[in-house]
Amino acid sequence: MDSFQWITDLFRPPVPALSRMRLAPPGSKTEPLMLQFFTWDALHPTLSWWAFFEEKVPRIAELGFTQVWLPPPNKAAARDGRGYDVYDLWDLGEFNHKGNIATRWGTREELLKACDAAKRHGIDILIDGVLNHKLGADRKETFSAIPVDNNNRLKEIGKARKIDGWTAFDFPGRGNKYSSMKWNKSHFTGLDWDARTRSKGVYRMADKKWSQNVDSELGNYDYLLGVDIDHRHPAVVEDLKAWGPWVLEQTGSSGFRLDAIKHMDYKFLMDFIKTVRHQRGDPEMFAVAELWSGDLRAVLPYVKRFRGETAFFDVPLHMNLHNASKKYSQYDLRAIFRNSLVDVRPHDAVTFVDNHDTVPGQSLESWVQDNFKAQAYALILLRGIGHPCVFFGDLWPNKECYNETTSKAILKILEARQLMGGKLTEYSHEKNCVGFVREGDGSKAACAVLISNAERERVHTIRMSVGKINSGALYRSFMTQHGEITVGEDGYAEFTCFSNSVQIWLKA
Repeated sequence: MDSFQWITDLFRPPVPALSRMRLAPPGSKTEPLMLQFFTWDALHPTLSWWAFFEEKVPRIAELGFTQVWLPPPNKAAARDGRGYDVYDLWDLGEFNHKGNIATRWGTREELLKACDAAKRHGIDILIDGVLNHKLGADRKETFSAIPVDNNNRLKEIGKARKIDGWTAFDFPGRGNKYSSMKWNKSHFTGLDWDARTRSKGVYRMADKKWSQNVDSELGNYDYLLGVDIDHRHPAVVEDLKAWGPWVLEQTGSSGFRLDAIKHMDYKFLMDFIKTVRHQRGDPEMFAVAELWSGDLRAVLPYVKRFRGETAFFDVPLHMNLHNASKKYSQYDLRAIFRNSLVDVRPHDAVTFVDNHDTVPGQSLESWVQDNFKAQAYALILLRGIGHPCVFFGDLWPNKECYNETTSKAILKILEARQLMGGKLTEYSHEKNCVGFVREGDGSKAACAVLISNAERERVHTIRMSVGKINSGALYRSFMTQHGEITVGEDGYAEFTCFSNSVQIWLKA
């Protein structure tokens, strides 16, 4: 595509991504819902992670999930690496690399068996595509590189010099199976380690420039970690565009979660998504991108650039939820969706509360604390706006972030989600309590939801309309027992909620 076409397309209104993509298997009657099935340190004491996932599949389907985002299935540089330290995309736990055949998550056979189980239970699989960098090279190479300022990658802080870098990837265990490409220094733009002088820093290959089609943070954010892939190199483009359809075919998956896209040439990424869709004959292939910025002004230009080819995780909303959990009753709940992607582009937003990177101690720590966790999930799961994603760490026992009380509340909210539906009407009642109503739609029950972040013990009351069609109807509390409210003749009722909690009222 020429430059004029790119400029022209930037001024066209972007096509909403979610409305054109597959969010659930064909014929599914379940409201679409994503699950992230891992934490950073996730391991099972007796099973491989893939076998554990297979064991959990019936329960996952029962809870109403239509998509599962799995951790990167590729061979990592470290034996227990999570896959974000990419060694070989083409090794799904099949070859003896890095001291083991299995990945941290299990073998290829276990992965395919688990994916097949998910398919049989009406669940789509999403592959975590880590296409920005590689680590764990098999050999060093010598080449000229220029040191640049870590805080301004456009500023050179020295002259070109010979360095030794880990840039040669031979894949001796796999050979030429699936792909014959062997990676070398010509396929990368930069790295952070000179093995000759044992010096750490950011080095740009002397014969390369950073891509201009990346985020402008740090002057140019092409380089993130490891050895940075040059997405302009023809051999690189060919290999990655071959891997995309292949990994979906191998696993029976329906799409991708795309990692760290602010560091990648967006023209390549657009081409990658379009090519995979075309080669697969699947124009509805799902894609969601991780663009980590809490500033909506930084996210919207990417939404426009990608023109509906991918959805985006709503990091601005996540940061609002995080801040609300820190400020307790000082946070104005009427502003919770302000400057979020789901507020301005709901059909491009994958909403989430937390993920593997936001857990305390992780690289993007911004944890939504337990005092506001249930409220946060009610906000993304029950309004029917955006495409929500639930984090494994909030649902099932783990050593990093599990809270049993929070988990029980989320499970109740998930149960309610499958029962309720219909048109949304919102009530911005007061600073510390907001509510909304779903009117029901025949197959789904009507409901009223209240959310409080008040610290002082009290009972909130919001007068909300559930419609004259529901006049005289009885509504029962769902999060607690024994609460009952009868709707007046005008379709209104006084719905209540305890402080710092969620209450759901379902039509009896």
